[in-house]
Amino acid sequence: MKVIPGTSVTDPPCHGVSELQDFALRIRLGSLRAISAAGLGHVGGDFSVADILGVLFGGVLRLDPSRPDWPERDRFILSKGHAAASLYTALSLRGFLPEAELMTFAANDSRLGGHPNRQKTPGVETNTGPLGHGLPVAVGMATGAQLQGASWRTFVIVGDGEMQEGSNWEALMYAAHRGLASLTLIVDRNRLQQGASTEETNALDPLDQKLSAFGWDTHVVDGHDVQGLFDILAEPNHSSQPRAIVADTIKGKGVSFMEGLAAWHHKVPSAEQVDQAIVELTGVRS
Repeated sequence: MKVIPGTSVTDPPCHGVSELQDFALRIRLGSLRAISAAGLGHVGGDFSVADILGVLFGGVLRLDPSRPDWPERDRFILSKGHAAASLYTALSLRGFLPEAELMTFAANDSRLGGHPNRQKTPGVETNTGPLGHGLPVAVGMATGAQLQGASWRTFVIVGDGEMQEGSNWEALMYAAHRGLASLTLIVDRNRLQQGASTEETNALDPLDQKLSAFGWDTHVVDGHDVQGLFDILAEPNHSSQPRAIVADTIKGKGVSFMEGLAAWHHKVPSAEQVDQAIVELTGVRS
């Protein structure tokens, strides 16, 4: 990782909106290439969450790639573990993994499995994939910080389809009961899950009102507005409640033939589609 002069290795590497936007673009490009090489993945969900990951890893999280288990680090959990390619790219950009290793995504004996694995991948806090697990684990982490009087924060991203899992609502109640103000939940609200829309499958709206009713300090933001995301994610929580952010996003964001289509939940782009996607994302033809 290139460390900016005058900063600590633990500080986020990006300064300003343009650097954060570039960080998010690199997450999209890295995950696209990794999925193309592997012949599997969930590119639509990787792209919907890329700006959120870009702001977190590029501008918010205090981490030390040389010490993945540094006690004072912020904790991050990608509960929607099927978007692992975007997480691995963010970890690579932050210095936890060599960039070349991204091309081993989902290969035999790779450290970068189809879903995140704490035992294999530096920077991964807990195994995820079965939906409805990440938020309860994050609540446990935040409870630990509260009991220790620690200053580190816990962030967790869940998919909106994942909010149909009952385990999440138990965790939401407990977190509010404990007043876990160091915990931030981010819902990737792209309104699509495997095969259909969330509202067709099991309606969630009004999701923000439901989270507020469960005792969370709730905000609705544009999940692709890097400045808006940074403003809310970097701001200390002055409430006594845990914070919930409903991030309105678009599945496949940035690529015309992917945007808003449930088919791209797990569809793999052809070589020609990869080339077209890169042109649309970068504005540069190869």
